[in-house]
Amino acid sequence: MKKVLVAEDNDSNYMLMTYILKKHYEFVRARNGKEAVTMVETETPDLVLMDIKMPVMDGLEATRQIKASHPDLPVLALTANAFDSDRQSALEAGCDDFMVKPVNAEKCLQTIAKYLE
Repeated sequence: MKKVLVAEDNDSNYMLMTYILKKHYEFVRARNGKEAVTMVETETPDLVLMDIKMPVMDGLEATRQIKASHPDLPVLALTANAFDSDRQSALEAGCDDFMVKPVNAEKCLQTIAKYLE
């Protein structure tokens, strides 16, 4: 089973993601960007779902660091900010795709599958 690293500091958002992912993927959680960077090394995920606004290190900086050492690892941005500028910032940081919260379960699974199959 493919493994997804969910970088999400908000418990309710994380619970929603576990509900969406549980039948399809193994998953682990990072509570901030710094933890996500470390867990990419220790957990070897197949894909990262990256919240953009997190404590300690934001998702944009975490994505830059992850992509520097793992350029082929898909990183999908998750954000409540749906402005074009937010999408552009995420893509410039190295995110492969962009999803807006609250996440639609079906669309989320389709987007993940696009990168894992």
